[in-house]
Amino acid sequence: MSDDVDPRLSADTRTLHLGRAPDRHLGAVNTPVYRASTMVFPTLDDLEASAAGRYDGIGYGLHGLPTVTDFQAAAASLEGGHRAYAVPSGLTATTLPLLAFLKAGDRVLITDSVYGPTRRFAMNTLVRYGVDVAFYDPLIGGRIESLMTPATRVVFAESPGSLSFDVQDVPAIAAVARRHGATLILDNSWATPLGFRSFDHGVDVSVHAATKYIGGHSDVLSGLIICNEASSAAVHRTWTDMGVTASSDDCFLALRGLRTLPIRLARHQASAMKIATWLTGRPEVAEVLYPALPGARGHALWKRDFRLASGLFTLVLKPGPGRDRIAAMLDGMRLFSMGWSWGGYESLVIPVDLDKLRTVSRFDAPGPCLRLAIGLDDPDDLIADLAAGFERLGGRG
Repeated sequence: MSDDVDPRLSADTRTLHLGRAPDRHLGAVNTPVYRASTMVFPTLDDLEASAAGRYDGIGYGLHGLPTVTDFQAAAASLEGGHRAYAVPSGLTATTLPLLAFLKAGDRVLITDSVYGPTRRFAMNTLVRYGVDVAFYDPLIGGRIESLMTPATRVVFAESPGSLSFDVQDVPAIAAVARRHGATLILDNSWATPLGFRSFDHGVDVSVHAATKYIGGHSDVLSGLIICNEASSAAVHRTWTDMGVTASSDDCFLALRGLRTLPIRLARHQASAMKIATWLTGRPEVAEVLYPALPGARGHALWKRDFRLASGLFTLVLKPGPGRDRIAAMLDGMRLFSMGWSWGGYESLVIPVDLDKLRTVSRFDAPGPCLRLAIGLDDPDDLIADLAAGFERLGGRG
């Protein structure tokens, strides 16, 4: 395998070489798609070793086909984790670790800016299973100590949040969680393993919607759970018992996306920065929520902890436009499409309510909010599309 890739090489170079072993696959540059369910064994000893989990080879196609394991190994190495587990979606990645570490009577603390479906899972499923679910202000930092109890087993963070882009003080939260023996899970989809190395900041489990920037082409559903050594066994047990591994076909596409992730992220960030800066000068815009932008909320923490940014952010409009004017703006966009995703090559825009899902903290936006996913289009063309949209917003187009 490519485990011998020099860790001193840049992340850009390592993304090209990790998870590749041409000598194992007839010289193929990329690990081919392996499709198999049943494995056969040459001896009874091997069969019994497989049942006991001691077999060196693949025991069953569900957990261990080379396309899957190569993707897992590459992702874990990039983020500095011990092991990674590929799952069928980003939502599976956020929810399976919660099941791995929580049982009836336990307490979990979840950031109030969490991805909506993760919140829904916590309230619809964890609560039904007897878990005490509590939410916390994403900007609480080390003050989360006041919310810890002897029953707190998990703290769930998401930084930045995918709607309001609150940047959390992950190292401070990690220090508190560690003192109380709680597992810290972080949704790291926005930054990817290249932008935020979770385990350098005290995280135990880093989860990713690999559907987004890692896949990068809007043609694959995939999730990743990356663990440190202490958390790996519990996640592996649940991952195995629930049978939720990703398919070889999806892992092939995710690995393909991983190869170009550095160059795509650089373009996403450069274009997003140019567009965000332009937006700050528009009379219709009250605020741009993009942590990489100097002067934006969370910029100091982003600059301290992150290596790069992605292309997802929210703009807050000034008061005034109603739904009809927002519809006129969005329905006429030529390059921005409307869709419930981000991280692909295409540019997307959707209206969002930053306060709707929160329960313990407030985000008082003065006007309507639009979340932009800046794709790989020429940023000047995107600016022109937005400028025309603002004309329609004001009833002038």
